Amino acid sequence: MVTGTANGDVFDYIVVGAGTAGCVLTNRLSADGASVCLLEAGPRDSNPLIHIPAGYIKNIYSKTLTWGFEAEPGPGTNGRRFSLPQGRVLGGSSSINGLNYVRGQAVDYDNWAAAGNPGWSFKEVLPYFKRSECLIGGEESPYRGQSGELPITRLDWHHPVSDALVDAAESLGIPRNPDYNSGDQNGVGYFQRTIHKGFRCSSAKAFLRTAEKRSNVSVRTDSQAMNIIFEGKRAVGIRYKCGGPNGQIMEVRARREVILSAGALNTPKLLQISGVGPVAVLNEIGVPVIHALEGVGQNLRDHYAVRMVSRVKGIRTINQMVQGPALLLEIGRWLLRRPSLLAVSPSLVHIFSKSNPSLDRPDLEFACSPASFREGVVGLLDKHPGLTLGVWQERPESLGYVRARSRDAFDKPIIQPNYLTHETDQQSLIGGMKLARQLFRTPALARFVEAETSPAPDVQTDDELLDYARQMGTTVYHMIGTARMGPASDPMNVVDEQLRVHGLQGLRVADASIMPSMPSANTNATTFMIGEKASDMILGRQLPAVELAV
Repeated sequence: MVTGTANGDVFDYIVVGAGTAGCVLTNRLSADGASVCLLEAGPRDSNPLIHIPAGYIKNIYSKTLTWGFEAEPGPGTNGRRFSLPQGRVLGGSSSINGLNYVRGQAVDYDNWAAAGNPGWSFKEVLPYFKRSECLIGGEESPYRGQSGELPITRLDWHHPVSDALVDAAESLGIPRNPDYNSGDQNGVGYFQRTIHKGFRCSSAKAFLRTAEKRSNVSVRTDSQAMNIIFEGKRAVGIRYKCGGPNGQIMEVRARREVILSAGALNTPKLLQISGVGPVAVLNEIGVPVIHALEGVGQNLRDHYAVRMVSRVKGIRTINQMVQGPALLLEIGRWLLRRPSLLAVSPSLVHIFSKSNPSLDRPDLEFACSPASFREGVVGLLDKHPGLTLGVWQERPESLGYVRARSRDAFDKPIIQPNYLTHETDQQSLIGGMKLARQLFRTPALARFVEAETSPAPDVQTDDELLDYARQMGTTVYHMIGTARMGPASDPMNVVDEQLRVHGLQGLRVADASIMPSMPSANTNATTFMIGEKASDMILGRQLPAVELAV
């Protein structure tokens, strides 16, 4: 690994952001023989809480591992301001996220292709999902990969309340689905996770560890990108600062391309402070216009969830199982590599279903766990046993924006997600909340439910449920779309189907910001796929599409 940070270094490629896609890109490009400089604003992933899955509830509040971003107050959330955790560390959000691996529905990607992005249909992106993953357990399937670098495992720790929830869903006509990533998402079952042998497997662990051993790779942490260096309309390098706001300003140059993988909040900010974006925004922050591109920072989407909570009777839940001597038992089990609460994702049971029977496919995702949090604050467990059903609209239509606050790279951007401003999102979430209540009241689950606590039972009408959602809902940390992929004929599109920034040379974007619309899923799996597909595009390759039986 190249460790020097000499001013004026030249590499074939510069990758900005060592997150989910950035680590994949660095590995694939360097394996082909190209020299790669990977810049990461955060530290190395040496904090042990990153690697213990249960550390999630601490990491999302970490001041050193996250960016500390906040959503601006908005009408859809009763004027509240709340945290938007995004990873600022090797591995990015794959080092701090909830570990569940969800691809979405085939039609999500077919719709991307139909929107003017050839090469992005489901049968064409499926090979790139498969290339990354190593699904452990289960039969061979044309939909699944079993030889990739990223271990995907099935839940090995079960709780009677979780099992009762699966039965409850089946009693309402929601089918049991043993593999929601194998073509048909509809149904109930247990989440697959990026956990292996008791440890989190982030993008850094799966892909960057190998790349760092190569002499043609330089990984530079604590290196905040200040701006893209342009010569005319061509990106030729990155100016960055080492060691924080008072650190040394350095430059690194790219022979071939600069690739932005800084995420849906930082990528548009970096473009804007470099002079690429809406003219009004650039003028406001005092940055000379290099290239006017109105879509930069627009089209922000995020999942907005409501947690439906019940108090449980007759059995201990996670609330009690991680306190006092019980926690010591779980630690012991984890050390012995036995199923343990230290090695599970925060949500155990998934339900993909419809908010309205007339819909042609699921529009709701439930993430459920036999645990509950005081006042809805993740990490602050209730003292009594509880059950939480978190629910969100899978494909939100509410659109927000990201804007640089100033030309200073260390200033946090203005982030306005505009949650629940679209009627479709409102009606879907109301339907999901009603379905959660039906689940609580099924015979299979009611024997464990002592009382529904959030929202209170007297919250009944659609208006009351929506008001509760506005007061208590929060992000699911799935920001996308702010450098949207699509034809240049639409001024809101930022990159073409090859992820090249419209109107510029030597500059691509490869992260969640390029998604034209939200996949019906947690976004990490899709971002792995984007990194894989982008690396082949850059290298002039393409895996053959997978022809699937109709």
